[in-house]
Amino acid sequence: MRAAAPRLVGSHALVGSCVALRTGRYEDIESLQAILVEPSVANWWDEISTSELEASLVGESPTVLLVIEIDGDLAGGIQYCEETDPQYRHASIDIYLSSRYQGQNHGTAALQLLVRHLIRERGHHRLTIDPSASNLRAIHCYEKAGFQRVGIMRKFERGSDGQFHDGLLMDLLSDDLPVDYLPNEARISDKTSGPQEGRSTGSKREK
Repeated sequence: MRAAAPRLVGSHALVGSCVALRTGRYEDIESLQAILVEPSVANWWDEISTSELEASLVGESPTVLLVIEIDGDLAGGIQYCEETDPQYRHASIDIYLSSRYQGQNHGTAALQLLVRHLIRERGHHRLTIDPSASNLRAIHCYEKAGFQRVGIMRKFERGSDGQFHDGLLMDLLSDDLPVDYLPNEARISDKTSGPQEGRSTGSKREK
């Protein structure tokens, strides 16, 4: 297996036609926390402390959090965590979007960028995501990005009501991707930049 590419650091970004994913900065924390308490997001996400956000933004956590930008505005976060044991190597993903950007295919576009990076640059053959089984909008978003339903995880996660609820395990294999999956319009930039103009592309949890 070829060596994995380095994680995105500094001001690197993954840039597509309608969204960009970039490494985070300390000044992003307040905006991300504001999104996480929006009702359409908080319904599916637990509260994340400032220290947790900071660690995942600046590379001090196993979880890598990238900022989603749309038209230059901070629109949400997408994160991944890599299992490095060669016997079980894979990466898991989570995503959240501000309510103003939901339902417009932005979540799918952000996922496609990260999927492409994790498979083509980081060398993963399998990616997972695990929305609530009742989060139908998220499930539809993930299916559009290429994820498939694996099975129900019963009483998987405790909700805000204090009760445990079912989750849905979904995965995506590199073998599942068509040759033209997010073709070369996606690129890695060495500086933070917005989406490219003049092109078009084809949520736990999109939200």
